[in-house]
Amino acid sequence: MTFERLVRFVPRGDSSSVLIGQPVDPSIDIGKAVRNGEKVQVRLFAGTSALAPGPLTEKVEIIDRILSPLSASEVGTISSSGADGAAQYANHAKEANMALPDIPMMFMKPATALADPWPVPTVIPKHTLQDDCADYESELAVVIGKTCKNVNEADALNYVLGYTAANDVSSRKAQLAQSQACYSKGFDGSCPLGPVLVSAALVPDPSKFTIRGLKNGEVMQSEGLSDMIFDCAKLVSFLSQGTTLPPGTVIITGTPAGVGFGKKPPSYLHEGDEFVVELTPHVGSLYSVFEEEK
Repeated sequence: MTFERLVRFVPRGDSSSVLIGQPVDPSIDIGKAVRNGEKVQVRLFAGTSALAPGPLTEKVEIIDRILSPLSASEVGTISSSGADGAAQYANHAKEANMALPDIPMMFMKPATALADPWPVPTVIPKHTLQDDCADYESELAVVIGKTCKNVNEADALNYVLGYTAANDVSSRKAQLAQSQACYSKGFDGSCPLGPVLVSAALVPDPSKFTIRGLKNGEVMQSEGLSDMIFDCAKLVSFLSQGTTLPPGTVIITGTPAGVGFGKKPPSYLHEGDEFVVELTPHVGSLYSVFEEEK
């Protein structure tokens, strides 16, 4: 294990640098602390990528801005679970009146969908504004650490580098009007990731994670990952059949009950809304603040 909780960030006083490291305080929720203006100290790795962090050094920097744990060039296409009429959490299937699927239903988000946490705004595109249907989806993201193809479920988690939080921002009208979800979930910046990448060695059983989604401080989603219809090992194994998953591949794993379109009345996203995905233990809070495309 080369890292425990890796953060990729821009340091204070040097806006041109991108660094990686581990928080000096191993228990700190980095996303919440940075949002609150706290000075978060990070001990640096010698490398520049989560895929090859190198040894931990003695140098310490303070976070100015958190970045996605991986860059768009490292991630490539983002694989996503639980769309096209099939939920990935049992309780979400119930709220959406969906039948439980027999196999995982997958779609893709392009690399241009990858986004950093706050303070970079998450932009609601014009077509979604017109329809007033921008929605949130709190999700666990799985990051592949080594080349993965045709793996079985028993071995699948051995190919996982780590876990982070994601928000699969969606345009509901477009999603419900089409049989494929790539268009409705693939717009620029529609997949914020972060705040840290937690080593798979710290989380031998990802079903023990708990996820919450909070809109402007109100809890909208709250679920244990044990409610997932297909667990992380199944998803990794399924996606690897006949298809090479290179290191850096991100798999977002579906959302629990409580999404905006399932509320009565619906609770969609608008200018200035803050949405937080909390993934515990270890990962912490992914903050996004929404802005309308001008």
